[in-house]
Amino acid sequence: MADTVLYDVTEGLATVTLNRPDAMNALNTEAKVALRDVLAEAAADPAVRAVLLTATGRAFCVGQDLKEHIGLLAEDRKSGGGRTMNTVREHYNPIVTALAGMPKPVVAGVNGVAAGAGAGFALAADYRVVADTASFNTSFAGVALTADSGVSWTLPRLIGHGRAADLLLFPRSIPAQEAYELGIANKVVPADELAAEAAAVARRLAEGPTAAYAALKESLAYGAGHSLTETLEKEDKLQVRAGASEDHHRAVEAFVKKEKPVFVGR
Repeated sequence: MADTVLYDVTEGLATVTLNRPDAMNALNTEAKVALRDVLAEAAADPAVRAVLLTATGRAFCVGQDLKEHIGLLAEDRKSGGGRTMNTVREHYNPIVTALAGMPKPVVAGVNGVAAGAGAGFALAADYRVVADTASFNTSFAGVALTADSGVSWTLPRLIGHGRAADLLLFPRSIPAQEAYELGIANKVVPADELAAEAAAVARRLAEGPTAAYAALKESLAYGAGHSLTETLEKEDKLQVRAGASEDHHRAVEAFVKKEKPVFVGR
């Protein structure tokens, strides 16, 4: 695994760390490939029951590495091609699909600025713990680009169409507290407590009913684009599956015994 992205699995928790601190974790090709591949690994690993996505340094991720990007654009001009923007299809889309579709919960520990695709990755997580010194910025229009990394899907679902349009058309830095008030951040903590708090939240989820969490994610995603009748049918199918799980039986037995259930993730 390239050292632009660090990966560790301990007691069911996969910690994925963006690791280009000198570049504010800007996404060069190496980092995008590494992140895409490690998230696929986490999704497929039955030992992983939750994922924590975080970063080193003073930024979470400022999005596309524009220094690399400008060189690639120059190559496209010379060749008459348009391969540079294939990164959306080849990298960003699989990364966001892996985060949002991960059959286990994903926590983003946002330690600093999250901009462009960096904001998109954080928004694709299920839960965001944000340092009080961090901020969000859609930034796309500022460099004459449209939204990618799922932002046009995730952002309006979190804060509504009107507010999402405002932040996309007029990109600006959104401080942590405002992000919390808008519904982007789930929890804001002092910067020096971010690492511990994000890990604690992710660890709690790693100890939970993994299959039930996967069903909850599937149900929320399905309900966002289907009618009530269709969603009720989906809930029925998912609940039948959840009811047959070992974790459900463990939870019921523990409730009767007035004990805390110990979940095994299946």
